[in-house]
Amino acid sequence: MPLSIDVTTGFLIAGVAAWLGKMVVNRDFTFRRSPFDILIAVFVLISASSVLVSPDRNFSFYNYYHLMGRYIFIYYLVINNVHSLGQIKRIIWTVLSSAAVVTLYGFYQYFHGVDISSLEWVDGEQFPDLKVRVFSTLKNPNLLAGFLVMTMAVACGLGCKAVKIKTRMLFFGLFVLLGICLGLTYSRGAWVSVAFVIGVYGILYNKKILWLLLLAPIALVLGHDALTDRIMSIFNPTDTSSTLRMALWESTIAMISDKPLLGIGWGAYWLVYPQYDFFIQDAKTTIFHAHNMYLNIAAEIGIPGLMVFLAIMYGHIKTALTIFDDTNERWLAGLLLGLVSALIGLAVSGFTDFIMFNIQMSMLFWLFNALIIVVWQQCCRFQNSVYFTKKM
Repeated sequence: MPLSIDVTTGFLIAGVAAWLGKMVVNRDFTFRRSPFDILIAVFVLISASSVLVSPDRNFSFYNYYHLMGRYIFIYYLVINNVHSLGQIKRIIWTVLSSAAVVTLYGFYQYFHGVDISSLEWVDGEQFPDLKVRVFSTLKNPNLLAGFLVMTMAVACGLGCKAVKIKTRMLFFGLFVLLGICLGLTYSRGAWVSVAFVIGVYGILYNKKILWLLLLAPIALVLGHDALTDRIMSIFNPTDTSSTLRMALWESTIAMISDKPLLGIGWGAYWLVYPQYDFFIQDAKTTIFHAHNMYLNIAAEIGIPGLMVFLAIMYGHIKTALTIFDDTNERWLAGLLLGLVSALIGLAVSGFTDFIMFNIQMSMLFWLFNALIIVVWQQCCRFQNSVYFTKKM
């Protein structure tokens, strides 16, 4: 998913076609359900209804079925075709391997230099020393940072619960590698998300992990000027980026106030924003999203749609935590810990950005949710089995 959206689309279509073919050949049309089927169906219907109020129904409809189809297919494809711990492991190893490839390419960008002065990702006057922000294969440093936070969370969870020292060192080594690349994105929102992820591990696993939060002041002391200035700017409300975000949020709140039930239309933010623009006032500048996940979703599909989405997100996190407390299988416990931390990291980043505007990141979100349900299914079927008690 992080390497190529086109290749991802090809594999998704092939997977769904193979799944349907298997059902026809075997004459077995059994459909494995999720405990959140009703919520997901309501989310699908509310989102579809928002297309009707879009200023460009053709665009919103195309965008809706193109994206929602991906989310539903990847979610139920995984739930209905992943049946064993071995399959789960292969998926996770693939995700982490892709993260390693993305990270290595990020390092390549950093050492060979990527001039970001023309991309308007950084205020050149406020951060004169910041010339390079890596984005690897994800086209934007904030998207790369969001991906790294989610995969770091998974790697850390598996490392915490690994039995063998070599395996633990492998996962923690990957965690550090991804963390270094995360630092090179200079994404402040992602750094805050990592702090919350560390907090989750401190609460759910070991309170000693909270000492890692001391790395922030150490980074201030030892880091170069660009890193230090970037960290300190988190607390500066007059920063150009912060000012723009707050202006976008104010405009988005106005959109929500005008159309609270069905919103402005699925994917129609960039079409409607010019009507509420009081800050940029430049017809050549296109704003695609609100830089806030919660406001953006509420604006496009209405407050009820946001509530259903949050219920889906909360439900999967709660399910994972319930299984985490019940299972004795360390690898699965580590995976669940990582998935919960990844989703919480995404929820935190949602206050200052909307990385799920990116197709790959939104697909990763639904994949992680599907894996939680797969583990839940296995726990329900093999609760008293050796499958969940022996050390893998």
